[in-house]
Amino acid sequence: MRLFIFDVGGVVAANTSVVPQICDYLDIPQERFIELAGHESIKALQTGGMTEEDFALRLSSKIGKEVPSNIWSIFFNPVPIEGTIKIIEKLKTRYRVVAGTNTIDPHYRIHKERNDYVLFDEVYASHIMGLAKPDSEFYRHILYAENCTPEEAFFADDTLKNVLAARNLGIVSFHFTEPSALEERLKEYL
Repeated sequence: MRLFIFDVGGVVAANTSVVPQICDYLDIPQERFIELAGHESIKALQTGGMTEEDFALRLSSKIGKEVPSNIWSIFFNPVPIEGTIKIIEKLKTRYRVVAGTNTIDPHYRIHKERNDYVLFDEVYASHIMGLAKPDSEFYRHILYAENCTPEEAFFADDTLKNVLAARNLGIVSFHFTEPSALEERLKEYL
Protein backbone atom coordinates (compact mmCIF):
# COMPACT_ATOMS: atom_id res chain seq x y z
CA MET A 1 0.00 0.00 0.00
CA ARG A 2 1.23 3.46 -0.73
CA LEU A 3 -1.94 5.56 -0.58
CA PHE A 4 -4.61 5.62 2.12
CA ILE A 5 -7.93 7.33 1.33
CA PHE A 6 -10.34 8.16 4.13
CA ASP A 7 -13.91 9.33 4.07
CA VAL A 8 -14.39 12.18 6.56
CA GLY A 9 -18.01 12.15 7.84
CA GLY A 10 -18.56 9.08 9.98
CA VAL A 11 -14.92 7.95 9.79
CA VAL A 12 -12.78 10.91 10.88
CA ALA A 13 -15.57 13.12 12.23
CA ALA A 14 -18.83 12.22 13.97
CA ASN A 15 -21.96 14.36 14.20
CA THR A 16 -21.77 15.35 10.54
CA SER A 17 -25.34 14.66 9.45
CA VAL A 18 -27.45 17.77 9.89
CA VAL A 19 -30.62 16.49 8.22
CA PRO A 20 -32.29 15.53 11.53
CA GLN A 21 -31.69 19.02 12.96
CA ILE A 22 -32.85 20.71 9.76
CA CYS A 23 -36.04 18.63 9.85
CA ASP A 24 -36.66 19.51 13.50
CA TYR A 25 -36.08 23.18 12.73
CA LEU A 26 -38.43 23.12 9.74
CA ASP A 27 -40.88 20.84 11.57
CA ILE A 28 -41.06 18.25 8.79
CA PRO A 29 -40.34 14.50 8.84
CA GLN A 30 -37.02 13.38 7.33
CA GLU A 31 -38.76 11.40 4.57
CA ARG A 32 -40.68 14.53 3.59
CA PHE A 33 -37.51 16.62 3.62
CA ILE A 34 -35.76 14.17 1.28
CA GLU A 35 -38.83 14.14 -0.95
CA LEU A 36 -39.08 17.96 -1.03
CA ALA A 37 -35.35 18.58 -1.33
CA GLY A 38 -35.00 15.96 -4.04
CA HIS A 39 -32.10 13.60 -4.56
CA GLU A 40 -31.06 15.69 -7.57
CA SER A 41 -30.68 18.84 -5.46
CA ILE A 42 -28.72 17.04 -2.78
CA LYS A 43 -26.42 15.52 -5.40
CA ALA A 44 -26.06 18.96 -7.01
CA LEU A 45 -24.97 20.35 -3.63
CA GLN A 46 -22.43 17.55 -3.25
CA THR A 47 -21.01 17.99 -6.73
CA GLY A 48 -20.86 21.79 -6.71
CA GLY A 49 -23.79 22.30 -9.06
CA MET A 50 -25.93 24.18 -6.53
CA THR A 51 -25.17 26.63 -3.76
CA GLU A 52 -26.50 26.39 -0.23
CA GLU A 53 -28.45 29.61 -0.88
CA ASP A 54 -30.08 28.25 -4.06
CA PHE A 55 -31.00 25.08 -2.20
CA ALA A 56 -32.66 27.15 0.56
CA LEU A 57 -34.62 29.21 -1.98
CA ARG A 58 -35.90 26.10 -3.77
CA LEU A 59 -36.84 24.41 -0.52
CA SER A 60 -38.56 27.59 0.72
CA SER A 61 -40.80 27.64 -2.34
CA LYS A 62 -41.69 23.97 -1.87
CA ILE A 63 -42.54 24.11 1.83
CA GLY A 64 -44.16 27.55 1.75
CA LYS A 65 -42.00 29.15 4.42
CA GLU A 66 -38.61 30.79 4.49
CA VAL A 67 -35.64 28.49 4.90
CA PRO A 68 -32.48 30.24 6.16
CA SER A 69 -29.90 30.57 3.39
CA ASN A 70 -27.30 28.97 5.66
CA ILE A 71 -29.51 26.02 6.63
CA TRP A 72 -26.72 23.48 6.05
CA SER A 73 -24.23 25.47 8.15
CA ILE A 74 -26.14 26.44 11.26
CA PHE A 75 -26.38 22.92 12.66
CA PHE A 76 -23.01 21.60 11.46
CA ASN A 77 -20.73 20.85 14.40
CA PRO A 78 -18.49 17.88 13.59
CA VAL A 79 -16.74 16.05 16.43
CA PRO A 80 -13.34 14.45 15.79
CA ILE A 81 -13.14 10.65 16.07
CA GLU A 82 -9.90 10.53 18.03
CA GLY A 83 -9.20 6.83 17.40
CA THR A 84 -9.26 7.33 13.64
CA ILE A 85 -7.16 10.49 13.88
CA LYS A 86 -4.46 8.60 15.80
CA ILE A 87 -4.42 5.89 13.11
CA ILE A 88 -4.05 8.50 10.36
CA GLU A 89 -1.25 10.25 12.24
CA LYS A 90 0.64 6.92 12.48
CA LEU A 91 0.08 6.15 8.80
CA LYS A 92 1.29 9.60 7.76
CA THR A 93 4.75 8.89 9.15
CA ARG A 94 5.26 6.33 6.34
CA TYR A 95 2.52 6.79 3.73
CA ARG A 96 0.52 9.36 1.85
CA VAL A 97 -2.92 9.85 3.42
CA VAL A 98 -5.73 11.76 1.72
CA ALA A 99 -9.39 12.49 2.31
CA GLY A 100 -11.96 11.39 -0.26
CA THR A 101 -15.17 12.99 0.91
CA ASN A 102 -18.68 13.67 -0.28
CA THR A 103 -19.30 17.11 1.13
CA ILE A 104 -20.91 20.44 0.40
CA ASP A 105 -19.27 23.85 0.28
CA PRO A 106 -20.48 25.16 3.68
CA HIS A 107 -19.35 21.99 5.49
CA TYR A 108 -16.01 22.05 3.66
CA ARG A 109 -15.48 25.68 4.70
CA ILE A 110 -16.26 24.87 8.34
CA HIS A 111 -13.82 21.95 8.34
CA LYS A 112 -11.15 24.21 6.79
CA GLU A 113 -11.75 27.00 9.32
CA ARG A 114 -11.39 24.48 12.15
CA ASN A 115 -8.18 23.08 10.58
CA ASP A 116 -9.73 19.60 10.44
CA TYR A 117 -8.15 18.93 7.06
CA VAL A 118 -4.52 19.55 8.12
CA LEU A 119 -4.53 15.88 9.07
CA PHE A 120 -4.40 14.96 5.36
CA ASP A 121 -1.77 15.35 2.67
CA GLU A 122 -4.59 16.31 0.28
CA VAL A 123 -8.38 16.65 0.41
CA TYR A 124 -10.49 15.44 -2.51
CA ALA A 125 -13.89 17.02 -1.93
CA SER A 126 -16.88 16.08 -4.08
CA HIS A 127 -18.18 19.63 -4.51
CA ILE A 128 -14.79 20.76 -5.89
CA MET A 129 -14.21 17.66 -8.02
CA GLY A 130 -17.75 17.72 -9.45
CA LEU A 131 -17.91 13.99 -8.65
CA ALA A 132 -19.45 12.14 -5.73
CA LYS A 133 -19.19 8.63 -4.31
CA PRO A 134 -20.16 5.99 -5.27
CA ASP A 135 -19.50 7.15 -8.87
CA SER A 136 -16.42 5.22 -10.04
CA GLU A 137 -15.02 8.42 -11.56
CA PHE A 138 -14.67 9.85 -8.03
CA TYR A 139 -12.14 7.14 -7.15
CA ARG A 140 -10.46 7.21 -10.56
CA HIS A 141 -9.95 10.97 -10.19
CA ILE A 142 -8.10 10.49 -6.89
CA LEU A 143 -6.00 7.60 -8.20
CA TYR A 144 -5.03 9.60 -11.29
CA ALA A 145 -4.16 12.70 -9.25
CA GLU A 146 -2.09 10.57 -6.86
CA ASN A 147 -0.46 8.57 -9.68
CA CYS A 148 -1.52 5.39 -7.94
CA THR A 149 -2.95 2.07 -9.12
CA PRO A 150 -6.09 0.72 -7.44
CA GLU A 151 -4.10 -2.17 -5.96
CA GLU A 152 -1.74 0.30 -4.22
CA ALA A 153 -4.60 2.16 -2.51
CA PHE A 154 -6.62 1.53 0.64
CA PHE A 155 -10.01 3.15 1.14
CA ALA A 156 -12.13 3.41 4.31
CA ASP A 157 -15.73 4.63 4.39
CA ASP A 158 -18.71 4.11 6.69
CA THR A 159 -21.15 3.80 3.76
CA LEU A 160 -21.20 0.29 2.34
CA LYS A 161 -22.16 1.28 -1.22
CA ASN A 162 -19.09 3.55 -1.37
CA VAL A 163 -16.87 0.73 -0.10
CA LEU A 164 -18.28 -1.69 -2.68
CA ALA A 165 -17.83 0.81 -5.52
CA ALA A 166 -14.17 1.29 -4.62
CA ARG A 167 -13.67 -2.46 -4.23
CA ASN A 168 -15.15 -3.02 -7.71
CA LEU A 169 -12.31 -0.90 -9.10
CA GLY A 170 -9.71 -3.03 -7.35
CA ILE A 171 -9.06 -0.67 -4.44
CA VAL A 172 -8.53 -2.45 -1.13
CA SER A 173 -11.62 -1.24 0.73
CA PHE A 174 -12.81 -1.33 4.32
CA HIS A 175 -16.29 -0.74 5.71
CA PHE A 176 -15.63 1.44 8.77
CA THR A 177 -17.62 0.85 11.93
CA GLU A 178 -15.21 1.86 14.69
CA PRO A 179 -11.54 2.85 15.08
CA SER A 180 -10.52 -0.39 16.82
CA ALA A 181 -11.68 -2.50 13.84
CA LEU A 182 -9.84 -0.15 11.46
CA GLU A 183 -6.69 -0.36 13.56
CA GLU A 184 -6.89 -4.17 13.51
CA ARG A 185 -7.30 -4.15 9.71
CA LEU A 186 -4.33 -1.80 9.26
CA LYS A 187 -1.99 -3.21 11.92
CA GLU A 188 0.61 -4.32 9.34
CA TYR A 189 0.94 -0.68 8.17
CA LEU A 190 1.02 1.01 11.57
